[in-house]
Amino acid sequence: MTTNLSRRSLLALGAGLGAGLGASTLLGGSALARAPKLGTQTPYWHRFELGDAEVTVVSDGPLPLGDPSGTFTGVPKEEVKKMLTDNFLNPDNVVLEQNSPVVNTGDRLILFDTGMGTSQAFGPTTGRQQKSLAEAGIKASDIDAVVLSHAHIDHIGGIVGADDKPLFPNAQYYISQADFDYWTDEGKLGSPLKDFVIHARKNLLPVRDRLVFFKDGQEFLPGVQAMAAPGHTVGHHMFMVTSNGKSFAFLGDLTHHAVLLLERPLMEFSYDTDPKQSAQTRVKMLTMLAANKIPVMSYHFAWPGYGHVAKNGEGFRYYPEPMVMTL
Repeated sequence: MTTNLSRRSLLALGAGLGAGLGASTLLGGSALARAPKLGTQTPYWHRFELGDAEVTVVSDGPLPLGDPSGTFTGVPKEEVKKMLTDNFLNPDNVVLEQNSPVVNTGDRLILFDTGMGTSQAFGPTTGRQQKSLAEAGIKASDIDAVVLSHAHIDHIGGIVGADDKPLFPNAQYYISQADFDYWTDEGKLGSPLKDFVIHARKNLLPVRDRLVFFKDGQEFLPGVQAMAAPGHTVGHHMFMVTSNGKSFAFLGDLTHHAVLLLERPLMEFSYDTDPKQSAQTRVKMLTMLAANKIPVMSYHFAWPGYGHVAKNGEGFRYYPEPMVMTL
């Protein structure tokens, strides 16, 4: 038997129930238990498959840059703020993420970049990479290779701990020689780059005997190919990571922001060693990635930083990959 209920009869039924059971029961009164607020977040890691490899993205925590004025240049300040507000982002505080992929090839466990470490140059929210690794079930002692896109504070800062001892005791470290030479140069200690040089020397010199220098185009680890992307630093590289016919490009700092430096890729970024060269490199590499529909992993895009870039007018647009969970 089928019963058709009109809106009026449903309301009448509700009134009758309310009279019989008491309004407080229907409206979630004392008869219902109240769950306490938890105040916790999910662990800062995400895992997916790439061919035969397993990729785990771990975070070093948010990195706030503050007011974009003076950091993102070459475009009127008002336009920069409008780009942010149009995308529902805070126009007064640009916040970057720090996403490091850990690639388990079956033979090697490879970490890309190491975060800020003990430095709080950008505030107290950074420096959690070791915690993220532990949350993901990855032991620092199991890391076989640490691949460094360049030698800025937020990429090499987690090589050593507070005691200046290497945090990845069984790893070899891979970086371009141009970047190593530039950022460990004692002659720059009297320059505006002083803090960056101090931090690079603190982290890179203790592992100098375990450093391997790669070259542009070289597959220096199985399935990991270096791709020179200069401008942000003299020896900045991105990497093509491949397993069983599947690939993604780890961008390093090719682009720091998924809106500002994609919609306007010729905009300049004040932390670039050569901002104009960096902008040209950005356009060249993003054009290649978009044309070939190669997935990207960006160190500084919103967590977890994995998706695609596509051409969009004179610039590009970022499409995040859904975070698919498997049981």
